Amino acid sequence: MHEREIFSNLTIFPPIFIRLDGRAFHRLSRELRLEKPFDPAFHASMTAVCKRLLSESGLEPAFAYTFSDEISLFFTTLPFTGRIEKLDSVTAAFAASSLAIELGVKTPLAFDARVIPASPDFAVEYLTWRQSEAWRNHINAYCQHALIKEGFSSRAAAAKLSGMQSAAMHDMMYARGVNLAETPAWQRRGTLICRKKVQKEGYNPLTGKTVVTDRSVVTVLDDPPLFSTPEGNLLVRSLCGGP
Repeated sequence: MHEREIFSNLTIFPPIFIRLDGRAFHRLSRELRLEKPFDPAFHASMTAVCKRLLSESGLEPAFAYTFSDEISLFFTTLPFTGRIEKLDSVTAAFAASSLAIELGVKTPLAFDARVIPASPDFAVEYLTWRQSEAWRNHINAYCQHALIKEGFSSRAAAAKLSGMQSAAMHDMMYARGVNLAETPAWQRRGTLICRKKVQKEGYNPLTGKTVVTDRSVVTVLDDPPLFSTPEGNLLVRSLCGGP
């Protein structure tokens, strides 16, 4: 019967991204009555899911980048001998169960998953693209929320914003007292979750001396640089293990 599992041997080599997207999270938003346009508690839960993926899943992604209901994971080594079905299903399942724990919900949650072949050069390009999408999502969320508060239906607000340039949307919110360039950075730029080496002091009972060891800790950057800048480019390459 194994011959009918036609994609079970489809494999890929690292490095790769796996991107997870929440499925039908608009229903979850209504159920939890999430704050609009952005809910800090939901964002904290998504960040916690990323930390779990790095430290508890056994999948060992190098880092994660998240905004809204999306998570991108970068891998330099792969579990399951690179089997795509396993990579997609296990990462999506772990993220969904982790988010349910973080939110304390009984409603079933789901992420879809896709694999993207990568390289250090492509990682910069990819994250720049996703960060640009985070910015567009941020602008649209604020404008949509503002129009709905003024009496527009969700559909009418979306129609009014359709085709509107970013500068015009920025001006629209500025006229309503909101400078979109000064909103919380995690809303505009997303959040980067990575490992950082730190030195910790400990006591060696055998020698009776204090020793310093290198430890890897998961770090959350809620104000990451723009990945399109030299600073952002250097950061991404360092996380990817590239030059």
